Amino acid sequence: MTRVAGIDCGTNSIRLLVADVHPDTGELIELDRRMTIVRLGQGVDKTGRLAPEALERTFAACRAYAEVIKELGAERLRFVATSASRDAENRQDFVNGVVEILGVEPEVITGDQEAEFSFTGATGELHGGDRRLVVDIGGGSTEFVVGNKHVEAARSVDIGCVRLTERHVRHDPPTAEEVAAIRADIRTALDLAAETVPIDSAETLVGLAGSVTTVAAIALGLPEYDSEKVHHSRISAAQVAEVTDRLLASTHDERAAIPVIHPGRVDVIIAGALVVREIVERVGAREVVVSEHDILDGIALSVA
Repeated sequence: MTRVAGIDCGTNSIRLLVADVHPDTGELIELDRRMTIVRLGQGVDKTGRLAPEALERTFAACRAYAEVIKELGAERLRFVATSASRDAENRQDFVNGVVEILGVEPEVITGDQEAEFSFTGATGELHGGDRRLVVDIGGGSTEFVVGNKHVEAARSVDIGCVRLTERHVRHDPPTAEEVAAIRADIRTALDLAAETVPIDSAETLVGLAGSVTTVAAIALGLPEYDSEKVHHSRISAAQVAEVTDRLLASTHDERAAIPVIHPGRVDVIIAGALVVREIVERVGAREVVVSEHDILDGIALSVA
């Protein structure tokens, strides 16, 4: 077994996984998994640059993660950066800060690479020969991947809960016009994804990342977030619609009072839920299989 660490730095959150991995079998034993909301993508859609305060929040999380990695004795570390740092003009400031703190250069991967990692991490534990559509809904982008044991087609499109919220939402709760604008962007992006990925062809829809897991936790009626109960839960299309409608009618304070919603997601979960709902409706899925394992697990496996 090789002890490895993987870090996934996205638009809304930065996450760490330290695990023992068997390089031949792909068996992964999780030692530590944690997430911090840093909102690295704050304002990027508008300004094209990473905000100084967003960089500092991210670097603070990196310092905390460096202590965990050292304490657990990980032999190798891979740091993958996604949508926000792909888009930013001043991404070199981000790269320099990460190198100084963690000693490795962040790999600013393409959307297609992001999709490959997500698919590998999400489907490693799933059995059966069915064709799967894996959707990884992030803060700035969403990845669509179709395949079974191997990726057949993948596409990343620029819809995510942070990007859509910043672009369209000015009221709380959002107005009908704002909701319509979000939905229009999502549908345009789905058309774009469908040019490359046969999103209607899969038998199973697998959903990853915070928007999906939060919708699932609300649908399950959990008194507090429980990753074991969320992982591999099956949420029906009707439940997705019901949760989305509930969120659309809620104020910031009402969403904040829902215990399974992370404080850093309260302002962006409406847009995230709309992305989930539009995907479910577009592909005609009866349910979403929810996975807590995602790009982080794919990163860790790639390190080993």
